[in-house]
Amino acid sequence: QVQLVETGGGLVQPGGSLRLSCAPSGIITSIYDMGWYRQAPGKERELVATITSDVSTNYGDFVKGRFTISRDNAKNLVHLQMNSLKPEDTAVYYCNAVKRRLGIVNSYWGQGTQVTVSS
Repeated sequence: QVQLVETGGGLVQPGGSLRLSCAPSGIITSIYDMGWYRQAPGKERELVATITSDVSTNYGDFVKGRFTISRDNAKNLVHLQMNSLKPEDTAVYYCNAVKRRLGIVNSYWGQGTQVTVSS
C-alpha cells in the first residue's frame, strides 16, 4: 500500500520559514516525479513545485524564488523549503508522487499538512 506522509506544517509569522517533508512508503521515490500542491479555503488546488526523477524543477508563478523543492533519494524523502512566507501562502499543502510509463499513470497523494502564516 502506498502512503505519502507530509510533516513540517504549522503556524509561522509573515516573513518566516518552514520546511515541509514528504515521506512516501510503498514506492521508490527516485523513479517518481514528486510535487507539492496547495489548497486554500474556497480555492482550487494549485501547483507549488515539482521535481522530476531527473531532478528538473518547476515552480508556481507565485513562488518567485521563495521556495525550494529538493529530493533525497537515499532517504526516500522530498522537501519543500519555504522562506519569506506571506499570509496568502496559508493553505493545506499536499505531496504528490506520479509515474508515467507506457501510457499508464500512477498518482498518489498525501493527506496534507496545514501551513498558516499569520501574526
